[in-house]
Amino acid sequence: MSNINRAAATVDREAGVAFTARNATLGDLAAVLKEQHGRKIDVVAPATAIRSDAGTWVVENAEPVIDADGVGVADGHYVPTGHADNNLAQRLEIPRAYLRRLREQRVDLYDANVNGWLHGVDAETRYLDGSVTEGSYLGDARSFMVRAFRGDDGVGIARAFLSDRYRIVDNLDVLTAALGGLREAGVDVEIESADLSETRMYVRVAAPSVYELAPDLLDGYRSPFTGATGVDNPVISAGFVISNSEVGHGAMTIVPRLRVEVCKNGMTIAKDALRAVHLGSRLDEGVIRWSDETQQANLDLVRRQAADAVTTFLDVDYMKAKIAEMRTLAGKPVDKPADAVKHVAKTLAYGEAAADDILNHFIAGGQQTAMGLANAITSFAQTITDPDRAASMEADAMQVLSLV
Repeated sequence: MSNINRAAATVDREAGVAFTARNATLGDLAAVLKEQHGRKIDVVAPATAIRSDAGTWVVENAEPVIDADGVGVADGHYVPTGHADNNLAQRLEIPRAYLRRLREQRVDLYDANVNGWLHGVDAETRYLDGSVTEGSYLGDARSFMVRAFRGDDGVGIARAFLSDRYRIVDNLDVLTAALGGLREAGVDVEIESADLSETRMYVRVAAPSVYELAPDLLDGYRSPFTGATGVDNPVISAGFVISNSEVGHGAMTIVPRLRVEVCKNGMTIAKDALRAVHLGSRLDEGVIRWSDETQQANLDLVRRQAADAVTTFLDVDYMKAKIAEMRTLAGKPVDKPADAVKHVAKTLAYGEAAADDILNHFIAGGQQTAMGLANAITSFAQTITDPDRAASMEADAMQVLSLV
């Protein structure tokens, strides 16, 4: 069983845009975010200015904005991501599974459903007795925000379909402001790695100098990657994860994270997270160009929260309290590993394939306890390519201790 390569980013591209990254360095992540930033276009338009044509979203006749940079053109063609389709389904109250089926099997009905709910329709109903009733259905009176990337061939990517009250806090701004807050706090930290998914950015901040010795929690454990043991390195260190969504997939958060140094397994503590919800005042229609004052307010908020995270989460007393919570559950023996892994995988909806891999990590780890199972899940999380799934598994680790 081999460890991941933490030194290199895996970057996926779509329509010429660097879209996702896994286990990226800080420099890799910054480069991807800068490229994305140059392609962004955010449009607030009435429902009547948005339609679907063969599954591609078309924005036309939307109100442009004239400012110091010139005229902002809102019109364009955008292919929606799966997340954007989910946004659309939620806003128009169309069942997600149904809309996904239409996109895959009947794109003509996808267009009819989307355009019908957005624009309304004049229709007639014919009954079995031959009678006909004419009627009309009103369109949606709301305006929506479409977040998109411009593409190389003139067809861009629609990333989100959001409320016109959505307050944008972009990943690049979050990263810049958070790093500023860390510098101001004056604490010795390192950026362990970073991920970028279709919906979220994750930046893992580690503070190896803030640690607690926990030989009882790591007794009998060995790294599935290197074979090093918890006896040799019984250290758990502090840190946190800075996470943000540009597309309405949850709030900007800073979540505390404990790292088992012998294998770099990370466990996040979601219930203690600092959060900033992306809702603000209603936005006017047109291409959005945020004022310097608005952007500065967003940056100040993130910077303050990063500083708060340093004070709260990179604290030995905080660590001791969380490790004490773990000790009440971590020593439970796991006498039937296959049954325990199956139970946890079913409860957390991991699937059979993941259950098999987790069992392999549990056996390789050699620790026949609840803590060993939590470590198996977090070590397995290091090996998977989906950033959102990996983050979810790190957040599950504390819960796993109580599921055994």
